[in-house]
Amino acid sequence: MEAGKRTIREIFNRGRNLEIPFFQRSYVWDEPQWKRFLEDMVMVSENRSPYFLGSVILKQQETSSDRDAVLTVIDGQQRLTTLNIFLKVLCLMNGDDSDFTETFKKQRDKKIILLHNHNDIESFNKVVYLTELSNFTNISENDHILQAYQYFKKSIEEEELLEKLEFYDILDNILFVGIDLNLGEDEQQIFDTINSLGVRLTTAELLKNYFFKRDEITKYNEYWKDIFEKDDDTYLYWDREVVTGRIRRTVIDLFFYSYLQIKIQEDGLNVKTQDKIDFSRVENLFESYKRFIKDYGLNKDAILKEIREYALLFINNFDSEIVKEELPSTDGIERINAIIFGLDNSTLLPYVLYVLKNVANENQRNELFGFLESYLLRRLVVKATPKNYNQLFSDRLINNQILSKEEFMEIIAQSDNKINFFPNNEQLKVGFDNSIIVNSQAAGVLYMIESKIRDNTRHSTGLRGMKMYSLEHLMPKKWINKWSPVETKEEKDFRNFKLLTLGNLAIITQSLNASIRDSNWATKKDGQGTKEGLRHFSGGIETLSPFLAIEEWNELEIQKRANYLYEKAVKIWQEA
Repeated sequence: MEAGKRTIREIFNRGRNLEIPFFQRSYVWDEPQWKRFLEDMVMVSENRSPYFLGSVILKQQETSSDRDAVLTVIDGQQRLTTLNIFLKVLCLMNGDDSDFTETFKKQRDKKIILLHNHNDIESFNKVVYLTELSNFTNISENDHILQAYQYFKKSIEEEELLEKLEFYDILDNILFVGIDLNLGEDEQQIFDTINSLGVRLTTAELLKNYFFKRDEITKYNEYWKDIFEKDDDTYLYWDREVVTGRIRRTVIDLFFYSYLQIKIQEDGLNVKTQDKIDFSRVENLFESYKRFIKDYGLNKDAILKEIREYALLFINNFDSEIVKEELPSTDGIERINAIIFGLDNSTLLPYVLYVLKNVANENQRNELFGFLESYLLRRLVVKATPKNYNQLFSDRLINNQILSKEEFMEIIAQSDNKINFFPNNEQLKVGFDNSIIVNSQAAGVLYMIESKIRDNTRHSTGLRGMKMYSLEHLMPKKWINKWSPVETKEEKDFRNFKLLTLGNLAIITQSLNASIRDSNWATKKDGQGTKEGLRHFSGGIETLSPFLAIEEWNELEIQKRANYLYEKAVKIWQEA
């Protein structure tokens, strides 16, 4: 890595090309940036003193011996593009286009040095290959290249700036902070450097640049653009962020992680155990792809074809917004979506995607998904650890090609690893009686039961999405002043424990006012004055409504409701 001051001539060395990579999106500068840039250029011309125009990061590409050197523009696209457009306009207005050619075009063939990617290449080349001033009409609102040309041309003319702008004064005094990266340098270090400068490169952007060359537009359109960048809705889907553990990750990153976990289990590749461990880490996903493809001799085009197939399955089946929508009661991919995105089980994604790809029979898929729900929800209620799920769903289920309910049941039953046990009814009963679960998970358990037992024909409002409900403690944590007293410390401790269990928790359509939340049972049910209570916000919720007729809510009633929830759960999540 070499860093230091760079002049325009040093950046635009006429014996090489600067290439905007695939991962860079369109040129996006607009009038506020152009106005500031033009003011700065006037100042540089008038003062004739050095002016820093920001940083430029260039990385050496591998090229054949008979081809000129090519450097990738990692950071600086907006500034370098603007400089080309502005100075092109200035040279044409001065009648000295040769000045532009001798600076921004290669010496040997007089072709432009800065090579734009598919987003802007047509408009950029229209500008830089002009031989005289032109007016562009019918410019798209998204075409900032041609808009910039029109802006500089119009502004210089209307503000009579031509006499104040001197091409060589600008050329001699503009400086950059240049960082040059060699071909063999560690990629991760490079991208860490970029991120520290405020440039965010996602795994998808890096993979796009890795898979496609500049002239492979047809391949790019078929295997990438039509899948990941087709329109605004497609962008929105893939760029949406999902919480996984304590980390927010984009849906597209979750997809690329899932595909890799499936691929490394493929028969015949014989991926080493240590490599599987390395490739299963969410960090450095781009590096994992590069090393996996290189070390195991995989064909990039074949990988792209598979990625396209899996991505279509993914976008047609996985929806993180399911938590805002009514959930059907029938087993299927919708309920699995709710478990993945509502209960933070993203480790399921590779296996579920694998099932979608390899099980054509919908009934067989749904039966397996129903069992998967039973397995995961039972384990959640009994507080079984999810730490081994990655190993289970990728290494064991995908690796052993488990594609049916019966095969799943068998592999769990044969497991000598008790961490992956399927909780029986007795364990489930203890869970409903005694487990203290994180609020979001407790709400999810209640919602999954509600979505199975609710009869919408009896209610004027339908079931909402999982995240559209609030969790309420029927007996509040602050019960001491307004609820019946207890005599001993043991009774107090027992009450404080039981009010945290599932029997005392309910989902309602809106959080109660704080004064109602901590009131006595009668007020909490019916509200007071303009402040509504549980009856108003229960919305016909089957897991709560029957209990609002109870005169007094106490530890005994909490246990009765736990028994009720358990009886529903046993029927919904059947024992293995």
